Amino acid sequence: MLKFTADQIFTVSAEPLNRAVVITDDTGKILAIESLDQHDPTSVAYVPGALIPGFVNTHCHLELSHMKGKVDTGTGLIPFITGVVTKRNAVQEEIQDAIQRAEQEMLDGGIVALGDISNAPDTFAVKSRGRMRYHTFLEMFDFLQEANAEKTFSDGLKVFEQLNHAPGSTATLVPHAPYSVSKNLFQKINAFNPGTGITVSIHNQETPPEQELFLEKKGGFLDFYGKFGISLDAFESTGQPSIYYALAHMNPAVRTLFVHNTLTTQQDIMAAQAWSDQVYWATCPNANLYIENRLPDYSAFLNTGARLTIGTDSLTSNWQLSVLEEMKTIARYQSYVPFDTLLRWATLNGAQALGFDDTLGSIEPGKTPGLLQLQGLAGGRLNAKATIHRLI
Repeated sequence: MLKFTADQIFTVSAEPLNRAVVITDDTGKILAIESLDQHDPTSVAYVPGALIPGFVNTHCHLELSHMKGKVDTGTGLIPFITGVVTKRNAVQEEIQDAIQRAEQEMLDGGIVALGDISNAPDTFAVKSRGRMRYHTFLEMFDFLQEANAEKTFSDGLKVFEQLNHAPGSTATLVPHAPYSVSKNLFQKINAFNPGTGITVSIHNQETPPEQELFLEKKGGFLDFYGKFGISLDAFESTGQPSIYYALAHMNPAVRTLFVHNTLTTQQDIMAAQAWSDQVYWATCPNANLYIENRLPDYSAFLNTGARLTIGTDSLTSNWQLSVLEEMKTIARYQSYVPFDTLLRWATLNGAQALGFDDTLGSIEPGKTPGLLQLQGLAGGRLNAKATIHRLI
């Protein structure tokens, strides 16, 4: 049995606690939360700073970890994608070494669960070890080519069938983005996945050319596809932002995680939340700055009661895989977001989005959420030099 106390204990599911003790078994399962006055102080480990649950990273491309520093910053999404497509090949030893080091970085940084995009089986060996809970989003795209949907789906399914998750981890088939998935492929993905009780994700409204494509069939994606010999002659613009195309072709009965959302407006958020009561939003601020030099307008999400979560994206588009650093970036550039809100985004909201809130996301009896020591919180604000130490 282990006992921890701290200057403040953020359970996330309730108000912060003072002079409290968190009691766990040797595996980290929360047995009870009690008053410090009920315990001999010598039997309790004092943790300076705050005690918080482990982080949930809802969006990452772990398989791209070997590409750190290989794609330029600040180019915009289309040149970034081009860089990924043309530079991602490497020998398996390099890929596997980078994946293992990236997972260890996340574990050391207090991450206990990961929503991970996979296009290939490169991460499957690491996931089978069960060092954290994984939800694998096996991602598909046919570049809006209806005739290619069948082969794309068949090829993706062969990868999906190679998954060998540890107990507690899960997986679904998912569409990549509105600008890369045909109606036919959406239908095949929906038909394969269970109709309820799961999570799917989709990249959403990351760049102005994505909006231009759907609003007017103009912009950079026409040139991008043309360079790869892909015709968009059959594509018809919808006259609406890209998220509405996704809403028209996804299943509102499952949890849906919209990722990035740098151009998402309050009206778009309200439309999505009217479409389904199971909508979540993943923000990856450092990746947004790395690629597009922009951040979402978080006030639009706060104003609509949206359930945000935090992701890191990949080492191709980020300097590190740290949920704490993502929180610091939001606190630095949009400091009106309160710390307790940021913490909920980084923990319980993420656990709920991935369907992992049975064990993760909050410090509550019966859960095994991981326990972190956070130092650098002053006056209710997250200090730029704040640190995390993993206790369990």
